[in-house]
Amino acid sequence: MFGDNVLKTGSNEMELVDFRIFKEAKDKVYEGIYGVNVAKVREIIKMPNLTELPGVPEYIEGIFDLRGVVIPVVNLARWMNIVEPSAGVVIKPRVIIAEFSGILIGFIVHEAKRIRRINWKDIEPANFASSAGALDKGKITGVTRIENDEVLLILDLESIVEELGIYSPKLDVDIDEGRKIKGIALVLDDSSTARKLVKDALEKMGLNIVEAKNGVEGLEKMNELYERYGEDINKEVRVILSDIEMPQMDGYHFAAHIKDDERFKDIPIVFNSSLSNEFSEGKSKEAGGAAYLTKFDASIFYQEVLKVIEAHSKSAK
Repeated sequence: MFGDNVLKTGSNEMELVDFRIFKEAKDKVYEGIYGVNVAKVREIIKMPNLTELPGVPEYIEGIFDLRGVVIPVVNLARWMNIVEPSAGVVIKPRVIIAEFSGILIGFIVHEAKRIRRINWKDIEPANFASSAGALDKGKITGVTRIENDEVLLILDLESIVEELGIYSPKLDVDIDEGRKIKGIALVLDDSSTARKLVKDALEKMGLNIVEAKNGVEGLEKMNELYERYGEDINKEVRVILSDIEMPQMDGYHFAAHIKDDERFKDIPIVFNSSLSNEFSEGKSKEAGGAAYLTKFDASIFYQEVLKVIEAHSKSAK
């Protein structure tokens, strides 16, 4: 199982499956270099026999049964509006079976090349990725340079799950007025959509939100808050909600910094990620996380965050 990789907690590294998608433009064939976090990959298989489905987006090739689980299969080239080459290159199609928040989905790629270990600090946020070209930058979580000065794009494959409507989080849980909480929550996530979702949920709980796009920015925000509140920061900042996969500094590395800092070490950290496996959950505990949530079940989210904040409040008395 690809997700069972071993990276030291706080190392600020990730492992990527490097895959290729070829496109045809102006009678030439170009090789696109892409990646997805190994922790999200269950396995890579040859093209199975697919059953077509009526009335689905054209980028859905069909479904197939993988050991008793029916899995939808997405043609990534079509999803990215890429014209596939009719000749000039040998394509070795593979299906990457990935898992997001407990949902399995297959992605057709033209070739699966290798696994790369990359430091998060070498990954630029997508909004600075001028090299991304015509591809919608909302579909990219980051870019990094590899050998020969080529660029690898890390795709936001989770957005496909949302587009398909397979996973549609809702904030339809009422919060008891007596359990609403005053104070600040720091929210770290490189996805503006994910930040808004978490922000809305926490505001419903009564908290004021400070946002950060990655661990580096998160540390900057914590220092700014310390300048404002000084020794009272532990009373003002009630919880930190952090994604794991973020450019420049990931959630584990960010947490390691927080727990090593005497000013911040007692502030509880809740990891909120789509990496729904025991390995990632174990790493979150090792990094000092008070809870590990997979995006996004509103009732579980509220219950766990409230429990963490209330437990911290009792221990602080």
